[in-house]
Amino acid sequence: MKRILIVKVTSMGDVIQAQPIVSDLKRAFPGVEVDWAVDESFAEIARWNPGTDRVLCAPLRRFKKARRWSDFRAIWQSIAELRAHRYDVALDIHGVYKSAIIAFLSRSRKRLGYRNEHLGERGAAFAYTGRFAPTRDRNAWSGMRETVSTALGYPLDNPPDYNLHVPAPTRPLVDTGGRRLAMLFHAASKDDKKWPASHWIAIAQELVRRGFHVVVPWGSQAERSEGLEIVDQVEGAELLPQLSVTEIAQVIAASDFVIGVDTGFVHLAHALGKRTVMIFIATSRETFENNVPFRSVSIGDGNSVPPVAEALAAIDHVHADPLGLGGQGKSVAAA
Repeated sequence: MKRILIVKVTSMGDVIQAQPIVSDLKRAFPGVEVDWAVDESFAEIARWNPGTDRVLCAPLRRFKKARRWSDFRAIWQSIAELRAHRYDVALDIHGVYKSAIIAFLSRSRKRLGYRNEHLGERGAAFAYTGRFAPTRDRNAWSGMRETVSTALGYPLDNPPDYNLHVPAPTRPLVDTGGRRLAMLFHAASKDDKKWPASHWIAIAQELVRRGFHVVVPWGSQAERSEGLEIVDQVEGAELLPQLSVTEIAQVIAASDFVIGVDTGFVHLAHALGKRTVMIFIATSRETFENNVPFRSVSIGDGNSVPPVAEALAAIDHVHADPLGLGGQGKSVAAA
């Protein structure tokens, strides 16, 4: 096996959680080159993994919204880059039309994708020469690794190695005044995934009481307004300026603790080995949770709003570390 293409186009959390596959492949096939096809929106995340030899990206999301000629030209150029090498195998672990087309356009005679019942879009099946079924006895993140290992015939005998190296900032992004840094990710893509502002205020107040410098990031004006509602009620809490994806990742890398709803940046915190609490309100905890004893904990049942007390118990758990297990499980180095 000389060269493998992984196709996982979106979204942020999925791209992050699929990164251990690169380390798995490098371990299973010494000397193999691994390329990654991803939407331009998340290309920088894939580039943080030094194990990836080439990151192939195109503005697929942006073209779908705006239909601009410049984006179409960028997509066309990315196809030429994709076909610059012939792959021994192309692995579509996304399972929709756009990912299947990428696999089909690659110079690989062996193109593997999900069986029909597991595809996000049934028509994607046209691209594949072989099929696999996702492993269902574990959560989605473990399942991705096991699915690929089964498809290519190598064992998994190691914890996930995300191997993400976030570039160091050129200037300090947060002045903590010597206090430990805690980030609160209150924002979510859908309203039903959000935790009440009153709950966030209570958590922020408790973290400040424990000596943390609490910061709240945001992306849209609506998220900024929601963040202001929190920090206005918590003396010492800080609403961050609008930051890029890389800048937010840099603040996460500098943080001592991260708490947030089921969103990509909280998955990144877990991948970077941070003490993390993830809150599930409207998505399946069983499917998407992160769990490393005394380091990364998920709460909520995915059908109701977890109380503040449950979050506080989780915070106590990730900071207890009675046996020095906080770093258990090889996760990530931040540059």
